[in-house]
Amino acid sequence: QVEVVESGGGLVQPGGSLTLSCAASGFTFSYYAIRWYRQAPGKERELVAGISSHGGVTTYADSVQGRFAISKDNAKNMGYLRMNSLKPEDTAVYYCNLRFSVVDYWGKGTLVTVSS
Repeated sequence: QVEVVESGGGLVQPGGSLTLSCAASGFTFSYYAIRWYRQAPGKERELVAGISSHGGVTTYADSVQGRFAISKDNAKNMGYLRMNSLKPEDTAVYYCNLRFSVVDYWGKGTLVTVSS
């Protein structure tokens, strides 16, 4: 049974940090690239960061470059998104996506609210 679960969201003040986790099971995790997306209220879902299946290649949206760091641990079937210097505009539901060829798995998301 495939399962993808995000965690680590919450309320944080501007300038603060959070680490989101993505726990996956039910498939061969090491084959899959990970992408983190986010969707703010009233806006379309946007790609935030991505990492290759082996973890050697990462990409970031311009809006988070230098502040966010994506990683994955194939031994633990875990993905992570470290978010630093958070801004109010980072407020959104964050989703973990795992992709291998034409197969896509999604979690249900975790809410991040950046507010004073």
